[in-house]
Amino acid sequence: MNFDSLQYLLFLPAVYLLYRLLSHAGQNRMLLVASYFFYGCWDVRFLSLIMLSTAFDYASALMIDRGALSRRQGLLASAWAVLGMVGFAAIDWRQLAAPEPTGALLAPTGIFAALAVAAVCGVAAAFYTRFAALPEPTRRRAALIASLVVDLGVLGFFKYFNFFAGSFEQLLNSLGFEASHWHLDVVLPVGVSFYTFQAMSYTIDVYRGRLRATPSLADFALFVSFFPQLVAGPIERATHLLPALVNTRSVRLDQSLRGLHLILLGLFKKVAIANGVAQSVDSVYNSTHAAGAGDVALATLLFAVQIYCDFSAYTDIARGSAKLLGIDLIENFRQPYFSTNPSEFWRRWHISLSTWLRDYLYIPLGGNRGRQASTYRNLAATMLLGGLWHGAAWNFVLWGAFHGAILCAHRFASGGREPARGAWTWLKLPLFFAITCYGWLLFRANSFEQIAAFTTALATGAGAFALSIHPPTFAALIGLPLLFALEAVEHVRDDRLYYLRFPVWTRGALYAAMVFVILLGTSNEPTQFIYFQF
Repeated sequence: MNFDSLQYLLFLPAVYLLYRLLSHAGQNRMLLVASYFFYGCWDVRFLSLIMLSTAFDYASALMIDRGALSRRQGLLASAWAVLGMVGFAAIDWRQLAAPEPTGALLAPTGIFAALAVAAVCGVAAAFYTRFAALPEPTRRRAALIASLVVDLGVLGFFKYFNFFAGSFEQLLNSLGFEASHWHLDVVLPVGVSFYTFQAMSYTIDVYRGRLRATPSLADFALFVSFFPQLVAGPIERATHLLPALVNTRSVRLDQSLRGLHLILLGLFKKVAIANGVAQSVDSVYNSTHAAGAGDVALATLLFAVQIYCDFSAYTDIARGSAKLLGIDLIENFRQPYFSTNPSEFWRRWHISLSTWLRDYLYIPLGGNRGRQASTYRNLAATMLLGGLWHGAAWNFVLWGAFHGAILCAHRFASGGREPARGAWTWLKLPLFFAITCYGWLLFRANSFEQIAAFTTALATGAGAFALSIHPPTFAALIGLPLLFALEAVEHVRDDRLYYLRFPVWTRGALYAAMVFVILLGTSNEPTQFIYFQF
C-alpha cells in the first residue's frame, strides 16, 4: 500500500474517522490493528517477523527494568512470541513471481516446524524462573543480548545472508576452490531495517536507564508498528514516540492543517518530481551502452533530485498522516543540499538514522574521545556500517566509505570545529553539492565496472555534449523550480513551515499550483519508493 496509491488515500480517511469516534484506549487498539493491516497488505508473511521482534523486545525490556513479568504480561508476550515464531517457521519465505493466496504461503513442512517451535517455546518458558533469579547485572545484560540477537538475527538472515554468502563464494572461487551455490531465494521484508533499529533503540535505552519499560504490550506493539513510519521511517525513539502513544491525545485544528500541508507537499515531491525524473536516471544508469560525461553528470544530478524528493516525500506524508492523529514524528530532512560540508549534511539528511548511528554506534565506539586516530577510526566504521545498512551490496559499502573519508577529511581540515558560514558560502555550497552528487553516483551504480566507467567519463569529459538521456517530464520541469523556491525560503528563514503564514490568497495560489503539478504528474510512470528496498 504505497503512500501515493488510491488504496492509501482511502485507508487514511477511514482510519481518521474511526480514530475520532473512539476513546484513547480504543484509538490505540484500532491503530495497532490498522498498522498490522497496513503492513500485511505488503505481504501477510511479514507480520510474523514484526510480532516476533515485538514480543522479544517487550519481554526483554521488562526483564531489564523490573526483573520479572506479571502473569498477564508473561501470557501476552508468550502468545505473541508463539504466534510470531510459528508463523516464521511455518511460512514459505521464497520470492514469489506473483501474489499467492494466504493458504499457498505455508511451507510443505510447515505444520511440523510449527509444532517444533511451540515445543521450544514451552521449554523456554520452563526456564523463566531460573533466568529471573540471576543476579541483576547478569540478568540485565543477558536480556539485552537476547533481544539484540533476535533483532539482528532476523535482519541479518533476510537482508545480508545472500550478500555475505555470495561474497565468500566468489572469494573461494577466485582462490581456486570449488564453492557450491549458497544463494537462498528469500523475500526481503519491507521496512525490516527501520523497525529493527527502532526496536533495538528501545531495549538499549531501557538498559541505559533512559526510560522505564512500558507495561502494555499493545502500546509497545504500536510503537514498533505505527503505520505512518513503519516502512521507511523516520526511525523514532521510544523517549519521543511512546509518551505520545501512551498519553491521551487531542487533535488540534492547526495540527491537522499542517498534516494536510505535509501530505500535499509529499505527493508533490513524489508524484510530480521524483517519478518525473526517474526515467531520465534509468535511461543512463540502466543502459547497456557507454555513457558520455554529459549524460552521466545530468543523470547523477537528477538522481540527487530523485532520491531527495522520493525519500523526503515519504517522510512528509508519514509526518502529515501522524499529525492528523495528533502525533508528531521527528523531522528527518532539513534542506540537506544547502549544506557546505559533510558534517552539516549529516545533520540535515536522514536525521533519524544519522542520530541513531551517532548514539548507538559512534559514541559507544568512543566517539571523538581519545586520540585523533581513534576518532577517524570511529567515524569510518560508523559510516561503513551506515552504508551497509542501506543495502546488501558493495556499492553501498563504498558509498559509506566515501562519506566516512570526507567526514574524516573535514574533521582534519577544520580541527574538529564547525566552521561558521561566511563570505565563501556561495563557493562552498555548490562545491560540496558536487561532492555529494559523486557519492550518489556510487550509491546508484549497478556495479563497480559502471562506477569506473562513469568516473572515467566525468574525469576525461568524453562525450560531454553527446546527450542521449531521456528528458524529465513536464511536471518535473515545472515542479523543480517551485520546490527549489520553497526550500530556499525555508533555508533562509530557518523555518520549515514559513509559508504557512503567507496570506490566505497566497497560500491558496501555492496549493493550487502544487495540485496542478501533481495532476500533471499522475501521467508519470509510477515508481516504488526507493528506500523501501532498505
